[in-house]
Amino acid sequence: MQPIILAKNLTKRFGELTAVDSIDFTIHEQDYFGFLGPNGAGKTSTIRMLYGFSPMTAGQLKILGLDIRTAARRIKEQIGVVSQENNLDTDLTVLENLLVYARYFDIPRQEARRRAGDLMAFMQLQAKEKSRVEQLSGGMKRRLVLARALINKPKILLLDEPTTGLDPQARHLIWQRLRSLKSGGTAMILTTHYMEEAAQLCNRVAVMDAGRIIATGTPQEMIRERVGAEVLELRITPELDAQVLRTIADLDLETERYGDTLYLYLPEGHALAKVLTDRLMGINHSEMIHRQATLEDLFLRLTGRELVET
Repeated sequence: MQPIILAKNLTKRFGELTAVDSIDFTIHEQDYFGFLGPNGAGKTSTIRMLYGFSPMTAGQLKILGLDIRTAARRIKEQIGVVSQENNLDTDLTVLENLLVYARYFDIPRQEARRRAGDLMAFMQLQAKEKSRVEQLSGGMKRRLVLARALINKPKILLLDEPTTGLDPQARHLIWQRLRSLKSGGTAMILTTHYMEEAAQLCNRVAVMDAGRIIATGTPQEMIRERVGAEVLELRITPELDAQVLRTIADLDLETERYGDTLYLYLPEGHALAKVLTDRLMGINHSEMIHRQATLEDLFLRLTGRELVET
């Protein structure tokens, strides 16, 4: 199947800084693909190259079979973009923002009005049609940015941190709307710091760190292969680690100490967890948590738990 996005040795430099370091990835139709990584990993720089906002320094980038270097205008006609910023026109109403943006795609006014009405209903903004942007809540502004990105019926939707700063209700509404676009054949490329967001939306993810892609695959496969099926968190002092490790030595489990917690990664499931918890009950701990392994566990194992300022 012909990929809708093909990147080979994609590189972006800003002077001496290499923000994106010779990465390869392929995205197909109806993929919901997520770029994950800490601040400074290169996620936003990658997204900006995809819609031609930031020219690539080196490599190959084809979108919808077209070379971004020679066909950027034709590519942009088929792409919707939700940037990190709510870059709306504050002097215009909700409806006017959509209609003005439709002009960039030469959409006839009557058709633009119809699409705007559909999108306001889709994003639950019809009651705010005549409201100016400055009168909207943060969640409404993000929904309007998303509605605007869909006005040209894009084949590819690019979302850079689409729900940062939103409350849970607004975030879940946007997730529901994004999932519903799958049936229409829209591909989505997402950057996010919210691991739950990636788990909710993405069928494939790429984890980036220091400008490179360090892992790619489906969330479920990557979690199973690199973390395990379940995690047991044991709140104990570091002095008791040796006692725990002796207690579970025959089980050959991966463990990790960070802060006040010893993490035990379980490859199998409840039967092994029962054995573990029975053995560890006699060790002095303040809390023991048994849970499923998540995308956040994968992220932290691949990129590290230490905070790195950029």
